[in-house]
Amino acid sequence: MTNTYFDFEDGNGPVPAHKHSNGGGWVADTATVTDTAYVGPDAKVFGKAKVYGNALVSGNAKVSGNAKVSGNAKVYGDAWVYGDAQVYDNATVGGNAQVYDNAWVSGDAWVYGDAWVYGDAWVYGDARVYGNAWVSGDAWVTGNAKVDKDKPSEEQPEKDRIFINGKWYAEE
Repeated sequence: MTNTYFDFEDGNGPVPAHKHSNGGGWVADTATVTDTAYVGPDAKVFGKAKVYGNALVSGNAKVSGNAKVSGNAKVYGDAWVYGDAQVYDNATVGGNAQVYDNAWVSGDAWVYGDAWVYGDAWVYGDARVYGNAWVSGDAWVTGNAKVDKDKPSEEQPEKDRIFINGKWYAEE
């Protein structure tokens, strides 16, 4: 049997890999993707990443490092989930968003646009992180909270804002 190699452009050069049976995307032989998960034709899963359950990785999305995507989670567009990050339940990461380090996105939460969630941050429930927002450190964004750096107010036009329980709050 001949090995097939693919360059994931992560600095490791071509590595043993295969096309996933459900979607045809590239999966490194060091990664784990179950047959029930979908990896679209242009999506990539590499490193020691795990994608399982009914999770979907599509578009040009990447899952790498020790990241885990599971349940009914979706990673799409040009999004990248890496490091030890986890995306699970019905969570969605899309656009150019990045979720990395030890960050978790779960429940029905969405991270999209050019948003970054990293460090030990958690985004869960029905929370939304989008635009150019960054959520990091030990931050928790939950419930119906919305974090959007692209929504300046007239009073504080250049400040970060967060939407909690129907009201926008801006950084002081």
